[in-house]
Amino acid sequence: EEEQHSVGLVQKNYIYGSIKHEVNVYVKIFTNSPFLVCMDLALSQEEVIDPKYLWIGPDGKNLEGQIYVNLTETGKLMLMGFKESMSGVYTCTLFHKFIETTTQEEVDVFETYKFMIYAYREADHAYQISVRFTTKECELAANARFFEELKKILNNIIADLTCHIIESSYRCHYIRKPNQGLLYELFVTFQVNPFAPGWEEVCHQVPYDCEDATNMRVQEARDRIEEFFSKQTYALKHEFRTVPTIHYMDNSFSVTHIDSCRPGFGKNDIIHQSCASCCVVCDPGTYSPDNDVTCQICTRSQIRKYGARFC
Repeated sequence: EEEQHSVGLVQKNYIYGSIKHEVNVYVKIFTNSPFLVCMDLALSQEEVIDPKYLWIGPDGKNLEGQIYVNLTETGKLMLMGFKESMSGVYTCTLFHKFIETTTQEEVDVFETYKFMIYAYREADHAYQISVRFTTKECELAANARFFEELKKILNNIIADLTCHIIESSYRCHYIRKPNQGLLYELFVTFQVNPFAPGWEEVCHQVPYDCEDATNMRVQEARDRIEEFFSKQTYALKHEFRTVPTIHYMDNSFSVTHIDSCRPGFGKNDIIHQSCASCCVVCDPGTYSPDNDVTCQICTRSQIRKYGARFC
């Protein structure tokens, strides 16, 4: 029982090579990679005679002695403080001896293992929210004033989180409902976004991992706004003698989740199936200039590096 458990653990922190294909590894930016083992799983369970290891980085240079590398004497490689520029193919060759049982003759053999290592970041989250309000008629001047006021209130609720409301708009429609005649409704939509002015300063207080902090802030902002609208329902039922002309429609709050990636990163669930929700560094030949989720192909010039932000 104990034995199986320890092998399971070893496989979690170590990534083994494969002779058949290159192994994809995803390393969160600014963190250390797992240990890459210069053997496949089967060989690692056997005895290996006089092993020597040669690790070569994406630039074709020997990795031994590089400052960002932790290389153990058993040929395991860890890359420290991973940056997008460190992405690429890492190759390890294992040289060892094989002793013939009958003749006791020593034969030199070697195996080569390839690891394709990609930097990734967590996606940045934002939330698209839509709500509805009833109004007296569509031509009412108060509709626009109400909309402006609503934006101010919502921005105030989330300002301390350096989040803000963007891409907000409203449309007025008249709606025929069964047994009710015509009703006028304002359809309001807006985005809760974590990049209000000053967000970078907040980020500098976090060691490295800004996405996690940003995502927590925007989640909190979303929750506060949801609570604000659910309180409207309560207020309408309990606090007003006469219902105001423009008021929130119960249960009309709906929210969708929008992902974006930082420049130089994008999502591709076909190439990166095992890291489909990650923002993975753009491959050479592709670039991402903005917070879009896709790396675009650059036709003009040949980009040779990972994580390009312009073509």
